[in-house]
Amino acid sequence: MSWGPFEQIRGLRPAGTLPQVTPVRRILTDLPVSADPYADARAALEPLRSRILPGARIAVTAGSRGIHDLVPVVKAAVDWLRDAGAAPFVIPAMGSHGGATADGQREMLEGLGITPETVGCPIEATMETVVVGALDDGTEVHHDAIAAKADGVLLVNRIKPHTDFRGPIESGIAKILAIGLGNHLGAASLHAGGIPSLGANIEAAARMVVAQGKILGGLAILENAHEQTASVELLTADGIGETAENALLQRASSLLGRLPFDELDVLVVDELGKDKSGAGMDTNVIGRCWVHGIPEFESPTIAAISVHSLSPASHGNASGLGLADVIPARLLEQIDLRASYVNALTSGAGGARRSRLPMVMEDDEAAVLAAVTMCGRRHWSELRLARIKDTLSPNELMVTPALLTEAAERFDLEITGTARDLTPAGRLGPWSET
Repeated sequence: MSWGPFEQIRGLRPAGTLPQVTPVRRILTDLPVSADPYADARAALEPLRSRILPGARIAVTAGSRGIHDLVPVVKAAVDWLRDAGAAPFVIPAMGSHGGATADGQREMLEGLGITPETVGCPIEATMETVVVGALDDGTEVHHDAIAAKADGVLLVNRIKPHTDFRGPIESGIAKILAIGLGNHLGAASLHAGGIPSLGANIEAAARMVVAQGKILGGLAILENAHEQTASVELLTADGIGETAENALLQRASSLLGRLPFDELDVLVVDELGKDKSGAGMDTNVIGRCWVHGIPEFESPTIAAISVHSLSPASHGNASGLGLADVIPARLLEQIDLRASYVNALTSGAGGARRSRLPMVMEDDEAAVLAAVTMCGRRHWSELRLARIKDTLSPNELMVTPALLTEAAERFDLEITGTARDLTPAGRLGPWSET
């Protein structure tokens, strides 16, 4: 790589030897899981059949998140609509993601497996919007121009707690409608008032678009703590942003995956990305919000976080990297600053701290050593360090001996391998021993 101004850090390596780590898994029982998300999605849509007119052009949304069964659920919606006599097509619903360009959003969908071949219909994209009205505070409500011209719109999204705020409606169907289909202008408009008002503005904006009469409803995907689809539910148009959506949020929150430890000295995260969370890393998992005016989480408490790569599906968008404390230099080459900063600027207060560049060290080992050096733990034999692949996978970990002792005494954790070096040859080691 071209080191540029970071040439000065080459050879900078904190002293010390990292403890070995051992893989452990959280045992979760009685988790709800859909045996066939495709079939469940088709069945959920049946109450809408009477609203589908022959030949109607129906837009089906697909967002930028790494939803486990996004492809089969979107395909189910497309197939069901076609069987009902409609002419379905897919549109991106991701605000300013993809560098706030139509081509960039098409690329993001492709990275998530959404292509004309996989879902069986055309994909249309634009950044143009129409203004459907204004909220009481003057905030303009934008709506995707292609969606506005369609005969109907079917929303598809996962329901889950938001990474920035708490409220009756967080991430879900109302958000994909108000912000996702608001494109760059709409997302920026709703975020401009700050995070404290964002939840209420999402609800109001979603209701305003629903009032236009073209929203058929939403397929709400709920996932369990293993990232599997727990269920696919139909949220009718009159339930978007209302009590019915709040009930789905409460169910989703009860299924959310979380770290099995409330206190860590260091968390090593292999990969950050927009397909993992809107914040790059799920703030509910790492216990860091870092948004002005929003209270911090009570748990977990993590002294230092190192992040080591950016997911390919993010296409360079490193939004949320500022939630980390240390990164290796190799991650710099993966960043598209323009895409990252467009997203941060669109997010308003949510992008201010999270778009910052953490401390940069020469390689993975130096990055972890730096995090350990700065975590405040004097005796490394007592170091509470855990490694995860990403915040979508908090139940699969590698832990240091101090945590392993605790894990051995807990009924909900099992040891799944033997001790090994965390960073052999300076790079994070593989998860598999073979």
